[in-house]
Amino acid sequence: MNTTGTIDRPHTHDPQKQVPTMKPPADEPSAQRTAARTTSGAIDTRENRNREMQLIPEAMARAHMHERMQEAEYERRAAHVAAARRMQRRAERASLRARRALAMAVMQ
Repeated sequence: MNTTGTIDRPHTHDPQKQVPTMKPPADEPSAQRTAARTTSGAIDTRENRNREMQLIPEAMARAHMHERMQEAEYERRAAHVAAARRMQRRAERASLRARRALAMAVMQ
């Protein structure tokens, strides 16, 4: 499972992010060789990238739900406005009928 190109060890062409598998040159002192291996940051970078990649679906789902909530809120507001306009037209028609009925009563 620890071959290059897998989730655990993604293949990259960037030498800074490569896991040091080759032995450093022999002309370097041994203290520098071990320090270079432990402080390269390749493992931390890889683990951080894996964590971020594992959280991508969660972030996408959160963004999708946020978008759906905004869409539902917009539709609720639109339905509320449409209902208010219908009620206003109905009230105006009732008011006109009442005026006509009052005018007919006064005329007789």
